[in-house]
Amino acid sequence: MTRGAQGLVRTAVVVRAGAAPLWWLGVLAAAIGLLPGGFTGRRIGVLAGAVLFLVAVAAVAYGRRGRYTALTGSAARAGKHDVLQDRAVTVRNWRRGHRWWLALAFLAALGSAFAVPAAGGMAVAGAGVGLWLKAAWLGRCERSDDALLWLRVDWLGSRAGAPVGKQVKAYRRTGTLAGDAAPGGARRR
Repeated sequence: MTRGAQGLVRTAVVVRAGAAPLWWLGVLAAAIGLLPGGFTGRRIGVLAGAVLFLVAVAAVAYGRRGRYTALTGSAARAGKHDVLQDRAVTVRNWRRGHRWWLALAFLAALGSAFAVPAAGGMAVAGAGVGLWLKAAWLGRCERSDDALLWLRVDWLGSRAGAPVGKQVKAYRRTGTLAGDAAPGGARRR
């Protein structure tokens, strides 16, 4: 990279990267969690899981929106020498950095099935849906501002941390045709 150039990663892609693994691991854990009767029984487990699903969706989808909005409002234009990271690389790095947390969430959801069947898996699946909704909200913000949001790769850390963590000082913006991901982090068609 040239002097002053920085690697940039799409904010919405980082948010969206965890949605699919959390959803599928949650659905699998909920399905397996229906096999044992548990202490509460299947009916109460599924009802508690539905409540946990809705709570997880709301908490993840609406959590820290103020920080996202503040960083979006102060976003500066990306430099012409900045390097934009591909969507596939971003998703792979996020999943590789969080693989142990995903495995731990899956095992915890399975373990909770012996107490409350399917509830833990439904909560994990709700977190995945919440991330997808947050990425869709970021996509609407990007479309309304007619600019894509990026952040520096080194601010995510070695574990591909949160796109609104303490280490993130500001976002960068580019035009909507930059990069290989559409607004919201989905694949560009």
